[in-house]
Amino acid sequence: MARALLLLPLVGLHTLAFGLLGIAAGLVGPRRAQAVARAWGRSLLALLGVTVELRGQPAPGAAVYACNHVNALDIPILFGWLPADFRVIFKRSLALVPFVGWFLTAAGHLSIDRRNAFQARRSLERAAACLRAGTSVAAFPEGTRRGSRGLGRFKRGTFVLALEAQVPVVPVSLCGVQRRLPRGLLSFDPGPVRLCLHQPVPTAGRSVEQGEALAGEVHARVARGLEEA
Repeated sequence: MARALLLLPLVGLHTLAFGLLGIAAGLVGPRRAQAVARAWGRSLLALLGVTVELRGQPAPGAAVYACNHVNALDIPILFGWLPADFRVIFKRSLALVPFVGWFLTAAGHLSIDRRNAFQARRSLERAAACLRAGTSVAAFPEGTRRGSRGLGRFKRGTFVLALEAQVPVVPVSLCGVQRRLPRGLLSFDPGPVRLCLHQPVPTAGRSVEQGEALAGEVHARVARGLEEA
Protein backbone atom coordinates (compact mmCIF):
# COMPACT_ATOMS: atom_id res chain seq x y z
CA MET A 1 0.00 0.00 0.00
CA ALA A 2 2.87 2.39 0.77
CA ARG A 3 4.18 2.02 -2.78
CA ALA A 4 0.73 2.67 -4.19
CA LEU A 5 0.32 5.82 -2.09
CA LEU A 6 3.62 7.12 -3.44
CA LEU A 7 2.73 6.27 -7.04
CA LEU A 8 -0.79 7.75 -7.12
CA PRO A 9 0.33 11.42 -7.28
CA LEU A 10 2.87 10.53 -9.98
CA VAL A 11 0.20 8.72 -11.99
CA GLY A 12 -2.06 11.74 -11.69
CA LEU A 13 0.62 14.19 -12.82
CA HIS A 14 1.70 11.87 -15.62
CA THR A 15 -1.87 11.56 -16.94
CA LEU A 16 -2.44 15.30 -16.60
CA ALA A 17 0.67 16.11 -18.67
CA PHE A 18 -0.13 13.59 -21.38
CA GLY A 19 -3.81 14.59 -21.33
CA LEU A 20 -2.93 18.21 -22.13
CA LEU A 21 -0.51 17.09 -24.82
CA GLY A 22 -3.08 14.69 -26.25
CA ILE A 23 -5.79 17.36 -26.41
CA ALA A 24 -3.43 19.63 -28.36
CA ALA A 25 -2.46 16.73 -30.64
CA GLY A 26 -6.12 15.86 -31.19
CA LEU A 27 -6.73 19.34 -32.54
CA VAL A 28 -3.99 18.71 -35.11
CA GLY A 29 -5.21 15.27 -36.14
CA PRO A 30 -6.23 11.86 -34.77
CA ARG A 31 -2.98 10.14 -35.78
CA ARG A 32 -0.96 12.60 -33.68
CA ALA A 33 -3.32 11.98 -30.78
CA GLN A 34 -2.93 8.21 -31.24
CA ALA A 35 0.85 8.56 -30.98
CA VAL A 36 0.49 10.54 -27.74
CA ALA A 37 -1.91 7.93 -26.34
CA ARG A 38 0.55 5.14 -27.18
CA ALA A 39 3.37 7.02 -25.41
CA TRP A 40 1.09 7.65 -22.41
CA GLY A 41 0.08 4.00 -22.11
CA ARG A 42 3.61 2.63 -22.40
CA SER A 43 5.23 5.16 -20.07
CA LEU A 44 2.46 4.83 -17.47
CA LEU A 45 2.80 1.06 -17.37
CA ALA A 46 6.58 1.39 -17.11
CA LEU A 47 6.12 3.80 -14.19
CA LEU A 48 3.87 1.24 -12.49
CA GLY A 49 6.26 -1.62 -13.16
CA VAL A 50 3.83 -3.46 -15.44
CA THR A 51 5.35 -5.35 -18.38
CA VAL A 52 3.19 -6.34 -21.35
CA GLU A 53 3.63 -9.45 -23.47
CA LEU A 54 1.91 -9.15 -26.84
CA ARG A 55 0.76 -12.38 -28.47
CA GLY A 56 -0.82 -12.68 -31.89
CA GLN A 57 -1.18 -10.35 -34.84
CA PRO A 58 -3.67 -7.60 -35.64
CA ALA A 59 -6.11 -7.92 -38.52
CA PRO A 60 -4.64 -6.76 -41.85
CA GLY A 61 -7.32 -4.06 -42.26
CA ALA A 62 -10.05 -2.38 -40.24
CA ALA A 63 -11.58 -4.62 -37.57
CA VAL A 64 -13.52 -4.56 -34.32
CA TYR A 65 -11.31 -5.56 -31.38
CA ALA A 66 -13.54 -7.08 -28.69
CA CYS A 67 -11.78 -7.10 -25.29
CA ASN A 68 -12.65 -8.35 -21.84
CA HIS A 69 -12.87 -5.48 -19.33
CA VAL A 70 -11.11 -6.05 -16.00
CA ASN A 71 -10.10 -2.75 -14.41
CA ALA A 72 -8.44 0.63 -14.95
CA LEU A 73 -5.27 -0.90 -16.44
CA ASP A 74 -7.13 -2.10 -19.54
CA ILE A 75 -7.07 1.33 -21.21
CA PRO A 76 -3.30 2.03 -20.97
CA ILE A 77 -2.61 -1.57 -22.06
CA LEU A 78 -4.73 -1.15 -25.19
CA PHE A 79 -3.48 2.33 -26.03
CA GLY A 80 0.13 1.36 -25.39
CA TRP A 81 0.26 -2.05 -27.01
CA LEU A 82 -2.59 -2.76 -29.42
CA PRO A 83 -0.74 -2.62 -32.78
CA ALA A 84 -3.50 -0.98 -34.83
CA ASP A 85 -4.86 2.45 -35.66
CA PHE A 86 -8.08 2.39 -33.65
CA ARG A 87 -10.72 4.42 -31.85
CA VAL A 88 -12.13 3.18 -28.58
CA ILE A 89 -15.85 3.10 -27.70
CA PHE A 90 -16.31 4.55 -24.21
CA LYS A 91 -19.18 5.47 -21.88
CA ARG A 92 -20.47 8.99 -22.45
CA SER A 93 -20.08 9.81 -18.73
CA LEU A 94 -16.31 9.42 -19.12
CA ALA A 95 -16.28 12.40 -21.49
CA LEU A 96 -16.89 14.64 -18.46
CA VAL A 97 -13.79 13.42 -16.61
CA PRO A 98 -11.14 16.18 -16.74
CA PHE A 99 -8.26 15.64 -19.19
CA VAL A 100 -8.95 11.93 -19.84
CA GLY A 101 -12.46 12.53 -21.17
CA TRP A 102 -11.43 15.71 -22.92
CA PHE A 103 -8.59 13.87 -24.64
CA LEU A 104 -10.86 11.04 -25.80
CA THR A 105 -13.27 13.55 -27.31
CA ALA A 106 -10.55 15.68 -28.94
CA ALA A 107 -8.89 12.57 -30.41
CA GLY A 108 -12.07 11.39 -32.11
CA HIS A 109 -12.83 8.41 -29.90
CA LEU A 110 -16.46 7.29 -29.77
CA SER A 111 -18.69 7.93 -26.76
CA ILE A 112 -21.89 5.93 -26.30
CA ASP A 113 -24.87 6.48 -24.00
CA ARG A 114 -26.48 3.05 -23.57
CA ARG A 115 -29.36 4.56 -21.56
CA ASN A 116 -30.56 6.43 -24.64
CA ALA A 117 -31.39 4.06 -27.50
CA PHE A 118 -31.44 6.81 -30.14
CA GLN A 119 -28.09 8.28 -29.09
CA ALA A 120 -26.56 4.81 -28.78
CA ARG A 121 -27.68 4.02 -32.32
CA ARG A 122 -26.13 7.23 -33.65
CA SER A 123 -22.87 6.40 -31.86
CA LEU A 124 -22.79 2.97 -33.50
CA GLU A 125 -23.43 4.59 -36.89
CA ARG A 126 -20.40 6.85 -36.33
CA ALA A 127 -18.35 3.80 -35.37
CA ALA A 128 -19.48 1.99 -38.54
CA ALA A 129 -18.44 4.99 -40.62
CA CYS A 130 -15.05 4.92 -38.89
CA LEU A 131 -14.63 1.24 -39.82
CA ARG A 132 -15.66 1.80 -43.42
CA ALA A 133 -13.05 4.57 -43.64
CA GLY A 134 -10.37 2.02 -42.67
CA THR A 135 -9.89 2.73 -38.96
CA SER A 136 -10.40 -0.06 -36.42
CA VAL A 137 -12.60 0.17 -33.32
CA ALA A 138 -11.85 -1.28 -29.87
CA ALA A 139 -14.74 -2.08 -27.55
CA PHE A 140 -15.52 -3.75 -24.23
CA PRO A 141 -18.69 -5.73 -25.00
CA GLU A 142 -19.26 -6.63 -21.35
CA GLY A 143 -20.20 -2.97 -20.91
CA THR A 144 -18.51 -2.51 -17.52
CA ARG A 145 -15.41 -3.47 -15.56
CA ARG A 146 -15.67 -6.97 -14.14
CA GLY A 147 -12.77 -7.07 -11.68
CA SER A 148 -12.65 -10.39 -9.86
CA ARG A 149 -16.11 -11.46 -11.08
CA GLY A 150 -14.73 -13.12 -14.19
CA LEU A 151 -15.77 -12.78 -17.80
CA GLY A 152 -19.30 -11.43 -18.25
CA ARG A 153 -21.83 -11.85 -21.03
CA PHE A 154 -21.03 -9.99 -24.25
CA LYS A 155 -23.73 -7.57 -25.39
CA ARG A 156 -24.67 -7.80 -29.04
CA GLY A 157 -24.23 -4.12 -30.02
CA THR A 158 -20.48 -4.43 -30.69
CA PHE A 159 -21.09 -7.40 -32.98
CA VAL A 160 -24.00 -5.83 -34.85
CA LEU A 161 -21.58 -2.98 -35.56
CA ALA A 162 -19.05 -5.41 -37.08
CA LEU A 163 -21.76 -7.14 -39.11
CA GLU A 164 -23.12 -3.86 -40.47
CA ALA A 165 -19.64 -2.69 -41.46
CA GLN A 166 -18.74 -6.19 -42.73
CA VAL A 167 -15.37 -6.18 -40.95
CA PRO A 168 -13.88 -9.04 -38.90
CA VAL A 169 -13.96 -9.21 -35.12
CA VAL A 170 -10.65 -9.84 -33.35
CA PRO A 171 -11.20 -11.46 -29.92
CA VAL A 172 -8.79 -9.97 -27.36
CA SER A 173 -7.92 -11.57 -24.01
CA LEU A 174 -6.36 -9.27 -21.42
CA CYS A 175 -4.66 -11.77 -19.10
CA GLY A 176 -3.20 -11.27 -15.62
CA VAL A 177 -4.64 -7.78 -15.21
CA GLN A 178 -6.66 -8.63 -12.10
CA ARG A 179 -3.46 -9.77 -10.35
CA ARG A 180 -1.98 -6.29 -10.78
CA LEU A 181 -4.99 -4.55 -9.15
CA PRO A 182 -6.70 -7.20 -7.02
CA ARG A 183 -8.59 -4.73 -4.78
CA GLY A 184 -8.31 -1.34 -6.49
CA LEU A 185 -5.50 1.18 -6.88
CA LEU A 186 -4.22 0.92 -3.31
CA SER A 187 -3.58 -2.82 -3.77
CA PHE A 188 -1.39 -2.33 -6.83
CA ASP A 189 1.16 -5.11 -7.45
CA PRO A 190 3.79 -4.70 -10.24
CA GLY A 191 4.32 -7.57 -12.65
CA PRO A 192 3.51 -8.98 -16.10
CA VAL A 193 0.27 -8.93 -18.07
CA ARG A 194 -0.51 -10.39 -21.47
CA LEU A 195 -2.39 -8.95 -24.44
CA CYS A 196 -3.55 -11.85 -26.62
CA LEU A 197 -4.93 -11.19 -30.10
CA HIS A 198 -6.78 -14.24 -31.40
CA GLN A 199 -7.59 -15.16 -34.98
CA PRO A 200 -10.11 -12.75 -36.54
CA VAL A 201 -13.68 -14.00 -36.82
CA PRO A 202 -15.00 -13.14 -40.30
CA THR A 203 -18.36 -11.43 -40.80
CA ALA A 204 -18.55 -11.47 -44.61
CA GLY A 205 -21.91 -12.79 -45.76
CA ARG A 206 -23.40 -12.81 -42.25
CA SER A 207 -26.47 -10.70 -41.41
CA VAL A 208 -27.07 -8.44 -38.40
CA GLU A 209 -29.58 -11.00 -37.12
CA GLN A 210 -26.56 -13.15 -36.25
CA GLY A 211 -25.23 -10.60 -33.75
CA GLU A 212 -26.06 -12.76 -30.74
CA ALA A 213 -24.43 -15.83 -32.24
CA LEU A 214 -21.32 -13.84 -33.17
CA ALA A 215 -21.15 -12.45 -29.62
CA GLY A 216 -21.21 -15.99 -28.24
CA GLU A 217 -18.51 -17.17 -30.63
CA VAL A 218 -16.16 -14.30 -29.74
CA HIS A 219 -16.94 -14.70 -26.01
CA ALA A 220 -15.86 -18.35 -26.20
CA ARG A 221 -12.52 -17.41 -27.82
CA VAL A 222 -11.79 -14.71 -25.25
CA ALA A 223 -12.69 -17.09 -22.41
CA ARG A 224 -10.42 -19.81 -23.84
CA GLY A 225 -7.56 -17.30 -24.00
CA LEU A 226 -8.07 -16.37 -20.33
CA GLU A 227 -8.13 -20.01 -19.30
CA GLU A 228 -4.92 -20.76 -21.15
CA ALA A 229 -3.04 -17.81 -19.60
